[in-house]
Order: sequence, then structure tokens, then C-alpha cells
Amino acid sequence: MQPFNPWLWRDPSALAGGYDQTRPDDVPRQRPEGDADGGPDAPGPGTPIDLTGYRVEATDGRIGAVDRASDDAGAGYLVVDTGPWIFGRKVLLPVGTVARVDHLERVVHVDRTRDQVKESPAFDPDDFDRAGYREQVGDYYAESYRRD
Repeated sequence: MQPFNPWLWRDPSALAGGYDQTRPDDVPRQRPEGDADGGPDAPGPGTPIDLTGYRVEATDGRIGAVDRASDDAGAGYLVVDTGPWIFGRKVLLPVGTVARVDHLERVVHVDRTRDQVKESPAFDPDDFDRAGYREQVGDYYAESYRRD
């Protein structure tokens, strides 16, 4: 088994598949009747998707909203603005924590708890591209997977 890499998408189809992975029949979800474009809830595979503004949900409740996203090769992340929940703090979530994305509802579901996100290393906007900082964040999330 390959070791967990928090900076890589675990299931690219979660972003572009347009499927609600919680439904047993795995039927593509469609926009509600009367929606402006009437198309499916997500673009086709390979289409870049901007997650900015999507709500972010942990396994036990809301975390905040995506402030910024990157899908750089080998270094994908979401910067999440937690709002008043943890005093306006922003957190850096590696894309490997994303369990699924619901494009119809504009929600990113991560497979960590609110406490695990709250205890993550502080987001540093001036330093988050630095390898040492990314390693610290990556190690934190990789370790949280080993404890589960």
C-alpha cells in the first residue's frame, strides 16, 4: 500500500465526477428544475474547478468556507476561512483531506473532525509556500490518519 500523501487528491472524480457518492445508486445528480443552465452539477473530467466560496464541512460540522484553492501538481491545498468559529483564523487543508465535493450544494466535505482542524498548525500567509511549513502541515495530517 502506498503511503498517504496529504498534498494529492485521493479521488479526482470527487471533484469532476458530478456524482453524489453517498447515494447507493451512484446516479449523476442534476440541478433542480428551473435552474438557469439546466446542466449537470459539475463540469466534465479535466475541467478546472474553482472551489473558492464553497462551504467546508468536517465530519462533525461546519468549518468555514474556501478562501483560496490550488491544485498544483503534488501540492494541492485549500485555505479555509473559519470565520468566528476559531476567531477568524484561516487554516491550510491539504487536498488529501477532502472526502468528496458536492458541486450542487457547493460543499467540500473533509474527513477530519472540527477539533483536528482546529488543532492544525496555524496558517501563515507569508510562509505557506515554504517547504518546511508545508512539511509541518502535511506531517500533522498524515499523523492524524495513522491515529484513526
